Amino acid sequence: MKKLIILIFICFTSIYQLCAQDEQALKEAEEAVSDKSATLNFGADIMSRYIWRGIDFGNSPAIQPSIYFSWRGLNIGAWGSYSFAPYRAMINDSVSVNMGNYAEMDMYVSYTLKWFTLMFFDYFVPNGLDPNYTGLQEYQYFNYDKKTTGHTFEVSLTFTGPSAFPIKFYAGTLVYGNDKAKDTLGFYGDVNKNNFSTYLELAYPVALRKLKMDLNFFAGGTPFGGSWYGPKAGFTNVGITAKKMIPISKSYCLPVQASFITNPAAQKVFLVFGISF
Repeated sequence: MKKLIILIFICFTSIYQLCAQDEQALKEAEEAVSDKSATLNFGADIMSRYIWRGIDFGNSPAIQPSIYFSWRGLNIGAWGSYSFAPYRAMINDSVSVNMGNYAEMDMYVSYTLKWFTLMFFDYFVPNGLDPNYTGLQEYQYFNYDKKTTGHTFEVSLTFTGPSAFPIKFYAGTLVYGNDKAKDTLGFYGDVNKNNFSTYLELAYPVALRKLKMDLNFFAGGTPFGGSWYGPKAGFTNVGITAKKMIPISKSYCLPVQASFITNPAAQKVFLVFGISF
């Protein structure tokens, strides 16, 4: 049953195009390199859907606030996503479960040196039905026991090419926490083993100066099956993102974006719109 729930959640429920935590953190890391002084910034995105690496989390519009500190290539920040409405997850053809309002609160630290960014991410998902409920150990934020923690740690390395060749390559692996391997019966959830779910992505940006628009083509997936991205190797996040600035006044422009995203491994497709503040 646990394996079935995990697989259905993966199929039911994206990299950088959505101003999700990865892109936001990388953008801040690049700003930290160019800005030699210490800075503290905050902001928020409103997204029509929270799509992360080709997976829909919450089936609802969401607000995604962030706050971060940057200094000479070092970047330390917090990022969250909070759905506007509750959602239900299908367990089988006739049974669905009320999941409440999806929420996520992540912490991260990164260091950028020239073309490379090394990043450590701490993913944490509170109880969607009752955010104050801490009865289960997986909902206790300060519980880091490898068998019961709700945290998941990821270590990633990103290569961002120079302006003459602005290709971007991302590789991230979950190294600890709520990403368990298969047990002897083939079910995910062996509390003594980490599954080391891995995500790889290649992206290429294109600037359309006449249209004052930026495009980002991306293709990402997992090299082997795991509890986070699906039971088999394959592409989970392929598509294109368009971003532009809409003038609101003489001194302010509103950043907007739209993304067409496909998840070939799960046979899913998404069209997402977002606004940044």
